[in-house]
Amino acid sequence: MVRPVTDLEGHPDIVELRERYDRASSMPTGYIAEGLLLLTGVYLAISPWVVGFHGTQPNLAVNNLICGIAVAFLALAFATAYGRTHGLAFVPVVLGVWTFIAPWVIAGAYATGGSIANNIVVGVIMFALGLVMLRLPGTATGRVRR
Repeated sequence: MVRPVTDLEGHPDIVELRERYDRASSMPTGYIAEGLLLLTGVYLAISPWVVGFHGTQPNLAVNNLICGIAVAFLALAFATAYGRTHGLAFVPVVLGVWTFIAPWVIAGAYATGGSIANNIVVGVIMFALGLVMLRLPGTATGRVRR
């Protein structure tokens, strides 16, 4: 007999799993990572205007704005409902790699030293914080901790 997917929402194991993820994000490591990820996303969004490459590299500026807003919203989602959003914790890792390589892919030979340095630093920070969000204490993949 096939049960509808909605029946899984009330399954005790799913409820317990979400509670465990929410507890993990409520630890100091989770608070710090979520906060820093939010700040990283906001900075990435405004970085073209802070560093000053929005006029010379508009495509990279738009890319940074969109990626920064996405990361900031993900950080807010992690902070408010990590039990439901932990499946998206890989996204900051991917966006960190993209942010790192974006100056060469988007701006190419027109990339300035400031835009390259900015995106390298922000990309590495975003990548590291994404890895922290993936591996918060108490959320070991494949293992149930009680």
